[in-house]
Amino acid sequence: MVLAAMITVRLQTVVSRETPPGETAVLTVGSIQAGTKSNIIPDTAVLQLNVRCYSEQTRHDILDAIRRIVTAECQASRCPREPEFEMFDSYPLTSNDPEATDRVARAFADVFGDQARTMDQQTASEDFSDIPAALDVPYTYWGLGGIDAETYHKAEAAGRVAQDVPVNHSPSFAPIIQPTLDTGTGALVVAALAWLAS
Repeated sequence: MVLAAMITVRLQTVVSRETPPGETAVLTVGSIQAGTKSNIIPDTAVLQLNVRCYSEQTRHDILDAIRRIVTAECQASRCPREPEFEMFDSYPLTSNDPEATDRVARAFADVFGDQARTMDQQTASEDFSDIPAALDVPYTYWGLGGIDAETYHKAEAAGRVAQDVPVNHSPSFAPIIQPTLDTGTGALVVAALAWLAS
């Protein structure tokens, strides 16, 4: 348990001490499983981590730091065996093609006017880019708002968007049906026509 705690604390320094300023990265210890009773020292601990980055180099550096820190802490605690590492739920970096993004953005601006705007970077896990990357074709990823406009503007004015506007995977996430459905359908048609129309 002490070793798991030491690893957890040490991993919290990776982003703050090893990631270049201005480079966004997330390293979270989301789960620790060890032990069954207060008076029995567990012989194993399982830590589950979440890593999110905007560049392959930063991802590589953080994964190296995780291996280095976990291995060093295990050696410092005289672990009887080497730590084991397992990668799962791994998603590629979504990096929009500039030309494709510009083309679709112009089409959205023509049809949706001021409602079409640039999304901020997201730290979401997304497998969207797997298919276009496998086919070696350009891609662009866009989002669609589905929250009641009055609810959003009220939360924005109060500085409480993060607290009052439920997002994907939240138990309260429930996009309004209209105009979300019509806008989403329209966005798909507009994006397709940006490429298919003569």
